Amino acid sequence: MKPQIAELLSAAVTALKSQGALPADLEPRIQIENTRDKAHGDLATNLAMMLAKPAGKNPRELAQALVDALPVNNLVAKVEIAGPGFINFYLSDASTASLVKAVLEQKDTYGRNNDGAGRKVQVEFVSANPTGPLHIGHGRGAAVGDCICRLLEATGWEVTREFYYNDAGAQINNLALSVQARCKGLTPDDAGWPEDGYRGDYIVDLATSYMNGDTVESADQSYTGAKDADDLDAIRHFAVAYLRREQDLDLKAFAVDFDVYFLESSLYSDGKVEDAVQRLIANGYTYEDGGALWLRTTDFGDDKDRVMRKTDGGYTYFVPDVAYHLDKWNRGFTRVVNEQGADHHSTITRVRAGLQALNTGIPQGWPDYVLHQMVTVMRSGEEVKISKRAGSYVTLRDLIDEVGRDATRYFLAARKADSQLTFDIDLARSQSSDNPVYYIQYAHARVCSIFRKLAEAGQSWNVEAGLASLSALELESEKELIVKLGRFPEVVKNAANNNEPHMVATYLRELAGDFHAWYNSEKTLVEDEALRNGRLALAEAVRQVISNGLNLLGVSSPEEM
Repeated sequence: MKPQIAELLSAAVTALKSQGALPADLEPRIQIENTRDKAHGDLATNLAMMLAKPAGKNPRELAQALVDALPVNNLVAKVEIAGPGFINFYLSDASTASLVKAVLEQKDTYGRNNDGAGRKVQVEFVSANPTGPLHIGHGRGAAVGDCICRLLEATGWEVTREFYYNDAGAQINNLALSVQARCKGLTPDDAGWPEDGYRGDYIVDLATSYMNGDTVESADQSYTGAKDADDLDAIRHFAVAYLRREQDLDLKAFAVDFDVYFLESSLYSDGKVEDAVQRLIANGYTYEDGGALWLRTTDFGDDKDRVMRKTDGGYTYFVPDVAYHLDKWNRGFTRVVNEQGADHHSTITRVRAGLQALNTGIPQGWPDYVLHQMVTVMRSGEEVKISKRAGSYVTLRDLIDEVGRDATRYFLAARKADSQLTFDIDLARSQSSDNPVYYIQYAHARVCSIFRKLAEAGQSWNVEAGLASLSALELESEKELIVKLGRFPEVVKNAANNNEPHMVATYLRELAGDFHAWYNSEKTLVEDEALRNGRLALAEAVRQVISNGLNLLGVSSPEEM
């Protein structure tokens, strides 16, 4: 409803310009907000206060002029001026009825828009090194990243989901040495165990599979075990493929898929790292000092310059990141979102500085970053730290097995990514109003039960009958519920624009609360046919919006609970 009110105000501004009451060159940005207190209406704007100074008028007088210039319409029942010049709008029954009509007619598409207009966007998330099972931090990244993708698709973007992983380096070498030690019969308690070796039970399974000569296939590679405990290179390749498959299975259990798997090693084998370095040198943003090659990141806002190439000839970790993001840009992704752990915060400035120094037209502040904070897992009031499968941390699969996919996804996406999260296993398993995902899903199931009871009573309902009876909804709680439904498209739009899926989770919790309160206080299947049809229409609209919202979070909408 906000766009329609904004259009009315825009018409009023145009009318005042033509009368000479406002400057002709004035192009205000009209903002409509939800009121905190329904006694002050449904929607409000501070437009008069924004225009008062350039117009040289008293805000309240200008507010009255804007109200007087509003076009005749059936959306607004009453308009009031409050305080220093706020304009408060009370929506009419016709406008609230139109909201229910929009939900029931648009169904699964309600809340969606075409802001992206088919433009390409790439979302990189999870991007876990293939050294072990996905931990709960990866799970939070998977939930938030996948929800961002769903939101962007819902707002008209062409989304590419990408997984970037390091298939070389010290961690992979430690993995190979750990598997080799297991292949030779060593345990973490033996003297010959690698100093930085991995200790989880999955290393035993991996070594057994390698020595059996198994063939493992992941989404992006396949490899057969050589059964040779002395061939470290073969062990390394097999271990990466094996753990990539394990991670694929974890992600499949979490309903997360990727379009592209990008190997860090390809940046070197394809010459992309060296090409990026030579371009930075040619552009004059580098210098030699102490046997190392430095990048003048201070030219782009960093607090100090950064080493690119170390004295031993190897590149520091941010250099391949620069090359990787140049590759993203060259693939046509003018919008890129990186969902990563908060430990990546220190790389943002230097990666963006390196991209600016390339002088390829990449805009400042590109790409977008969404950084998630740590997750603490609790059970029975105590922190859970260790998984037998991983050896030292709680895995994503542990949580899915404990509480199910729906609760895991919801809990990991329901708070703003940059806030620390406590995952309470007991709460996630509870069937009570304290458990937000249960509370929301129960609202959906409750509506479905209403229609089952209707059928059992031998009665019928259809959308046309419901829409024709909306005027029978006279309670303030019903009007507030309808207005809440009308907010859903705005929530989706803002969540997508800001890469903040928790906004959808918060909205659904509020909507479910309003619905449960109404359901508990008002009978739906009443004798009065008009009132019954109107309430059924409202209940079905609530069910539809909850279903649409849960889908954006990757959570199911059960019909029975």
